[in-house]
Amino acid sequence: METDYREEIDKLRREMDGLRKLVEETLNHRQKMDAQRGRVGEMNNPDDQDSDHVEKLKNVYLMKNMHPDPKVSAIMETLCKLTDEEGRTGSITYLGIFASGERQSNWIQHTINTDHLLALIENRSASTVLQCVGSNDRLNLLMALLRQPMSVASLMEKCGFNSTGQVYHHLKPLIAADIVFELGEPKKGVYAVKQHRVQGIIMLLAGIADLVDPKFSQGEWARNAGE
Repeated sequence: METDYREEIDKLRREMDGLRKLVEETLNHRQKMDAQRGRVGEMNNPDDQDSDHVEKLKNVYLMKNMHPDPKVSAIMETLCKLTDEEGRTGSITYLGIFASGERQSNWIQHTINTDHLLALIENRSASTVLQCVGSNDRLNLLMALLRQPMSVASLMEKCGFNSTGQVYHHLKPLIAADIVFELGEPKKGVYAVKQHRVQGIIMLLAGIADLVDPKFSQGEWARNAGE
């Protein structure tokens, strides 16, 4: 059977056209999202905002249509109105899921008052927690345990510790802080992150990602960390 090269070329051209269209749609979507995210950083000049996306309330600006999904944008509008009505510094809503090692955590926190979050600095809870989990060794240990429960021997091998004593040295403060616990029989000697603490670790990492995201920050964090 003779190959119809013209048909093959036409088919390839159609596929390329489809691929080109997909790439263009993806780029346009990203540009739109970047423009929408940019509004967050532009609130120092609210008068420059498009009136279709910003409405002045009593104390804050109501941000509209910040997300392609109208349901998500509606949540933002709810947060703006609540912040304005109650005179808060701000309000946040977050939700997520983390599934690994045959364990799963789901969480939803809605309309959290940022004044309560700032209070964690004033009462030193924030510094206490950060000091507890802040070393690279403990973060590596937590990362391993987030992925799956592990024994001390497995943690020593996975995280590159020199002895089981080193593992216990980092496990003890995490256990005391109610972040990590030892499983019971028949898995005694195996450690895991407590289910109700998983979201805290993941959201802490999400906050760090925002801190280092070039869309929301400027400067070299490593260079300026000691200033």
